[in-house]
Amino acid sequence: MADERLIAALDFHTMEDVQKLVAELGDSVSYYKVGMELFYSVGAPVVTWLRQQGKDVFLDLKLHDIPNTAAGGICSLMRLGATMLNVHASGGYTMMKTAVDRMHAEADKMGIKCPKLIAVTVLTSINQEDWEGLGQAIQIKSAVVRYAKLAKKAGLDGVVASAQEAALIREACGDDFLIVTPGIRPAGSDTNDQSRVVTPAEALSNGASHLVVGRPIYAADNPVLAAENIIKEMENVK
Repeated sequence: MADERLIAALDFHTMEDVQKLVAELGDSVSYYKVGMELFYSVGAPVVTWLRQQGKDVFLDLKLHDIPNTAAGGICSLMRLGATMLNVHASGGYTMMKTAVDRMHAEADKMGIKCPKLIAVTVLTSINQEDWEGLGQAIQIKSAVVRYAKLAKKAGLDGVVASAQEAALIREACGDDFLIVTPGIRPAGSDTNDQSRVVTPAEALSNGASHLVVGRPIYAADNPVLAAENIIKEMENVK
């Protein structure tokens, strides 16, 4: 049985690969992430197809632009039917507030359910050395919490952040704030290009609401078994 807290990443560039994995996983997974590689290759039809299969979709395109442009982009993406969309928190308070306000207004006008809008804090591939190379003087975890509080103030539903910072975000932003955590690796998995990674159980214990898992599922010899093992680990944390 699917656990809605698990979001499986479709890090492919063809519909054939998407359809093969979704069919193989069946009822084990109900929520999928569509990122840049897939969306830029296939486009809107992948979202439409996933929704037709009864799946929830996190459309992970990380919009970051001037407020009017970002808001217009979010409204265009909203019409595809995704469950959750995102922007970069580093775009600032005005960009985030403009995007969420316009999105809600457009959804009301169209009479459709409004998707969740969350903000990327600091990419989980960035380590402290990379961070300092960007000229940042404060610690990553301090910046993440600052971005999360700014996103909540702007009216967003949550953030994307490493589970290593999830407990601090949960304390700062409350129980109803979504914390979507990539960089999830079951015990014994390779970290690949992620720097700030944790296990599924650790992520949920720290306060994460959703876990994004890619390679450990789609690159597994048995993706169904991999997904079910992750879900079993998640079920031990309520």
